Amino acid sequence: MSRTITLAGIQFTPSDDMQANIDRVAGFVREAAAQGADVVLPPELFCGYYFCKTQEEHHFERALPWPVHPAVVQLSELAAELGVVIPVSIYEKDGPHYYNSLVMIDADGTPLGVYRKSHIPDGPGYHGTSFITDHVGEVVTDFGRSEEGILLASFDLDVIDRDRAAWGFFRDRRTDLYDILV
Repeated sequence: MSRTITLAGIQFTPSDDMQANIDRVAGFVREAAAQGADVVLPPELFCGYYFCKTQEEHHFERALPWPVHPAVVQLSELAAELGVVIPVSIYEKDGPHYYNSLVMIDADGTPLGVYRKSHIPDGPGYHGTSFITDHVGEVVTDFGRSEEGILLASFDLDVIDRDRAAWGFFRDRRTDLYDILV
């Protein structure tokens, strides 16, 4: 019996209305879950238009602490309701610090942790399209730049484990031997 995971990626153009964007993501998450998704990934910094193209001080007003961020609160409830994992990208304020953060929300609605980038991506050509790759980096599904909707792909985790066992990097790496170094 194989272990299968189904991933969904959402692509859309957000407005500058945070609640409307959260509602739109929630609709896409519901649709993806109905199609069998286990993990649903909304776009990066979807709560407003992608402000990182310019460096203007008023954008700091967009940042909120992650535990009270409306996207985290509302999508945590939705994750629990639907039983799906939702990695939520937000602009986070933590004291005097600002991060492009990802809050990983488990299928029971529990935030598992926060990954904080120390920079906001802003280079030319950075704003690309959405895609899902397999475990070797081959694109299995993608959207063009102007398409909106849900990408869906399923992967057999036993096949991935078997393939990776043949890769020396995964097979031979013995992180347990690093303890003495740290």
